[in-house]
Amino acid sequence: MTKLKAFIKLIRVQQWVKNSFIFLPMFFGLRITEFGLLVNAIWAFFGFSLVASAVYVFNDWLDIESDKLHPKKKDRPLASGVVTKTEALVLISVLILAGVGIYVVFINNFFATLLLSFYIIQNIFYTIKLKNIAIVDITIIAIGFVIRILMGGVVTGTELSNWIILITFLLALFLGLTKRRDDVLIFLKTGDLTRKNIGGYNLEFLNASMTIMSSIVIVSYIMYTISPPVMARVGNYLYLTTFFVILGIMRHLQIVFVEQKSGDPSKILLGDRLLQLIIIGWIVSFIVILYFKKLPII
Repeated sequence: MTKLKAFIKLIRVQQWVKNSFIFLPMFFGLRITEFGLLVNAIWAFFGFSLVASAVYVFNDWLDIESDKLHPKKKDRPLASGVVTKTEALVLISVLILAGVGIYVVFINNFFATLLLSFYIIQNIFYTIKLKNIAIVDITIIAIGFVIRILMGGVVTGTELSNWIILITFLLALFLGLTKRRDDVLIFLKTGDLTRKNIGGYNLEFLNASMTIMSSIVIVSYIMYTISPPVMARVGNYLYLTTFFVILGIMRHLQIVFVEQKSGDPSKILLGDRLLQLIIIGWIVSFIVILYFKKLPII
């Protein structure tokens, strides 16, 4: 592995798909075609992605020894020794400066920069201590997704409904549970303690929590689609998109429980064609119901 490839792998570009949540407020608010706002969202996406990559590198820098015990993480650039600790620290500094610089120079929004700063501080505490506390760790991850969608609302001036924020948090919590389930399975199979908080989880707890969380996500989404403010603006058809939400949740559960492929949600999404088709179906259904009717709803 060359240094360049190692650096690209270290910043986890494939994880940038998570930051697409920044575009959701524009999508729901029917403002995706407003060029000025779209430019702001794009800048916010890349700035946030650079900062998020810095967090990933910092996490790998602290977890070198535990990653060496992980069957998959042992091949990461830092754990394998391809990238040195000093090189990683330099990379972290460059990514942070570049990401924050984009927000200061190109977006120039105080609240957006404040949100980004909160994300950085939260993840410093998460990486150093909070990730070792069961339940708290996945809660911090879920809050990170809420920050992303709030960021999208701030940089585009789009107001978010309480339901959208709640659904984002619950869905992220559900995906975090699936990732922890993978860590528990590795521990049960190999005896390797890849995370210090594994003792706070077991399969029974995670399976039950995933079932509960997936149910709450679906119910919350249904409540969003039939809430009075939404129905007043959209009518009685948005609930039909629930079909794709249910299919998406079921497919993810099938991957986890039947195919035994629980792990990184981003890799699952990027590698599963059926899940991709379900998400495309959900997006298209929204376009048909909202965009074609030109109804402002968020």
